[in-house]
Amino acid sequence: MPDAQTLRPAGRPVDADSGTDTFRRVLADLQDALAAQADARPELTFEREPPPRRLAPYASAVAVSVAGDDDAEIAGGRFVLLFDPAGQPGWDGTFRVIAYIRAELEPEMAADPLINAVGWSWLTEALDNRDAGYRNVSGTVTTVVTQGFGSKQDEPLSTEFELRASWSAESEAGLPGLPDLARHLAAWCDALCSAAGLPPLAPGIAPLRPPRRRRRP
Repeated sequence: MPDAQTLRPAGRPVDADSGTDTFRRVLADLQDALAAQADARPELTFEREPPPRRLAPYASAVAVSVAGDDDAEIAGGRFVLLFDPAGQPGWDGTFRVIAYIRAELEPEMAADPLINAVGWSWLTEALDNRDAGYRNVSGTVTTVVTQGFGSKQDEPLSTEFELRASWSAESEAGLPGLPDLARHLAAWCDALCSAAGLPPLAPGIAPLRPPRRRRRP
């Protein structure tokens, strides 16, 4: 599971004590959210990754792979959480999520001229459906079709979908300055499963909000 990373970018003072405490609290919630998603979606396997070290004073990253019926990987992604107590231009907040999704697509779906717009809606609708408060969302969707010629003309078409996005996570009601990461992580997992062609979970299966750890006053 993600660990707190305390980084000090050159030339910028950072209140390490308060920033580290805040980020550790958020990472504790993220760890609970990851456990809840792993229980609800056995097709998903999460692994900790080294976070980016130049984008924000604090960062954490987790990768995920999606297994198909034969246990082969059919999709994957990355969820990066950034925290800058001072905020950054374009963030409109102190927490920023960077999300990446890749998946194989059926050739017929990849040929749809609206697939990029549909793919983007997988993310935005998931954020809305999970009531994940967000601002300043941006990103790109890319579909690639690979076709063989010559001695490779008999190879099947290979199609791949990639979504890259970022958004600012709004503070949770009742906890000023802290986002509800369970909702953001769940929305990302929902979009990833949509890209992978997995059916949505039946209502009530996945606990949206894991039990919150008791805070010290």
